[in-house]
Order: sequence, then C-alpha cells, then structure tokens
Amino acid sequence: MAFWIASAGLSVVAILILLRAFTRAQAEDAPTEAYDVQVYRDQLEELSRDEARGVLSAEDAERARAEVSRRLIEADRALQAAQTASTGLRSGMLWIPAGLIATLGLAVFTYAQIGVPNYPDMPLQDRIERIEENRAARPSQAEAEVETARAPRPTLPENPELEALVERLRTIMTERRDDPTGWRLLAENELRLGNFSAAVTAQETYLALLDPDSAEGLQARAYLAEMMILAAGGYVSPEAEAVLQETLTRAPRNGTARYYQGLMYAQGGRPDLAFEIWRNLLAESSSTAPWLEPIRLQIEEVAFLAGSPISVDDLPQPAAETAPNLRGPDAAQIEAAEGMSAEDRAAMVEGMVANLAARLADQGGTVEEYAQLITALGVMGRVDEARQVLAEARNNFAGQDGAATVLDSAEAALPQ
Repeated sequence: MAFWIASAGLSVVAILILLRAFTRAQAEDAPTEAYDVQVYRDQLEELSRDEARGVLSAEDAERARAEVSRRLIEADRALQAAQTASTGLRSGMLWIPAGLIATLGLAVFTYAQIGVPNYPDMPLQDRIERIEENRAARPSQAEAEVETARAPRPTLPENPELEALVERLRTIMTERRDDPTGWRLLAENELRLGNFSAAVTAQETYLALLDPDSAEGLQARAYLAEMMILAAGGYVSPEAEAVLQETLTRAPRNGTARYYQGLMYAQGGRPDLAFEIWRNLLAESSSTAPWLEPIRLQIEEVAFLAGSPISVDDLPQPAAETAPNLRGPDAAQIEAAEGMSAEDRAAMVEGMVANLAARLADQGGTVEEYAQLITALGVMGRVDEARQVLAEARNNFAGQDGAATVLDSAEAALPQ
C-alpha cells in the first residue's frame, strides 16, 4: 500500500507542476500587437496636444493623424487575430490535464497487467538461495530422458552394418561382463546409433571395471557425464552433476567436465558462475579443444546475464598448437660433455633431469615435458620414479586432447 500511495502522490505533484508551468507561460505571454495599438493611441493623443499648442499646423496634424490612424487600424486587426488564436489555445489547454491523467491511467493499467504489485523485495543472497533451491529440485535424469524421448528428434541415417555389429556386441557382452574393452566399444557404438540411454548403461558398466583414478577411468567418467547429458537432450540433471563433480574432484583440469559444469550453472540461473568457468577454460584450452565452439556460441549471452557484457573477441584466445619448446642441453653443454669422463657426463645428465623434475614440480609444464622426464628416468633405470611421474601426468592432463597419446608413448618406452 505504501508503494501505491507514494506513486500516486508523485504522479499528482508532477501533473500540477506541468500545468502550473504552462498556465504561467500563457498568462505572461501578452501578444505584441497589444503594445502596438497602445503606442498608436498615445501618438494620436500627442498629435492633438501638439495641434492645440500650435506646434503643428492643422494641415500637418491632419496628415499625421491619418497615417497613425491607418497604422492603428492595422495593429487592431492584428490584435484581434492574435486574441482569437490565444482563445483557441486556451481551449486546447483542457486536453493537457486530460492527456496527463490518461497517461497515468495507462501506466497503472499496464503495471497491473504485467507487473507484480505485491512482490516483496528480494536481496541478492535471497535470490541466490531461491535459485539453488530450484536447482536442487530440478527434474532427475530419468524424468529428463522420458521427456526427451517424447520430443521429436532428427532421424539418423540408416546404418545396417553398424546396427548388426552392435546387436552382436550386445549378445557377446552378456557372456563377457568383465571385458572393459567390449563395454567401451558397446557404449561408443550405441551412442553412434543414437541409443543414448543404452550408451549410458554400457558406459557405467565400463567405468565400474576401471581404476577410478587412472587416466582411462577419469576420461571414462567425464564421457559418462557427457552421455547422460546427451540422453537428457542437453540438460544437466542432478545425477549428471554428481558425475561431473566426482570427475573434477579427481581431475580438476578435465576440460569436458568443466565445460558441462559451466553449462549446468547457465541452465540453473547462475550465469555468474558459468561465465567464470568458461572464461578460465577458454584461456587454458588448446585451439583444437572440442568445447571451444560451444562456449563461443553461448558465452556472450551468459556474460550479459552475469552483468559483465563482453564480446567473445575480447576474451582470452587459445594458443595455436605449436611444437613444444623442451629444454635440453645447448651447444656449449654438448661440447663440454665431449671432453668429460663417463662419470662426469652421468652427473651432468643427473643434474639436468633433476632440474627438469624440480621445475615441473614447482611450476608445472606441458605434457611433452612430462613425457621427456619420464623417458629420461626410464633410461637412467629409475623406473618406479618414472611411473610415479607418469601417474601424476595422467591425472593432470586427463581430458586434454592428445595428452594420452603422448604419455602412452612415454610409457611404452619404459623398461619392463
């Protein structure tokens, strides 16, 4: 009620101010023709006085009186026309308060139709709590899959050979339930056929057979979350969120999980969190990362909703793939090593490996530098230490394009 009283009072005051300003202007603005009429009348009286005093002769006074009278008639005619126009304008003044009142009425009607008069104030913290409550109560994975199945989907091109292969693979996996490779292939091919729910089931079985902290296990979990989201039509369900969270707990730099975590926040009314996640992911990704294009298509809108409008061109740009700049011995070191004894050369190599290991531990590095360290430790016979570095690298670079291949090559070079 206080809001309506204040609004009505302010509206009435505004209308009165406008009306007073207009009427004052009309009252003060006398027509200039009235001054002309008065001047010519004064001139006629002055001529009569001059003629009476003998200053003007009768003939001169009559000629001057005729000219002033002619001008007086013209000025009076102009005055009458101006007064007529002013009368019409004053009559039109009635439309001014009517228009103001109509505008006020239209504003009240519009607000009553589309506004929320009795909606209470909601501070930022209360709004965030409301958003989190709604997000926690959002539909489950099963509900989303049912709803997605009802919606029309684009028809995939027929692939009888793949369908037959998947059918045989389903039969085989009923007997070979402990074969992770088979379950992985089944999940991937079910996905290719558009059987998203079946792909999720196969991927869950595959993941259960893996070491959850291995590079393969980390990647499989992130891929499971992606399959669940695809099965739900692009919606990030609470179950998919749990898989994403577990993935990020074990591998905080996993790009796939970070992208879908940002998507989840964007869908759930937290564009501020989504924008921060995607902006950081853009800055840390390679130019071939699969999530770059989806982020670019959405981040401008997310940034606007987050209150930080920005162009995608102004965001950090991923660096193009280049050959790694690995630190090895320079020409002077190689020349010096030629004159060293075997013990001194071994000591030099030990020092270089130690420096590389210390730098990676303190500052981090590229996957190629980790592979270089793993290979060097293997050559030196420090296989256990090499495998520890390998496990750390697989965890750090889980989900990064091409990282698994580089690390697999380094592992293959280790003595058995």
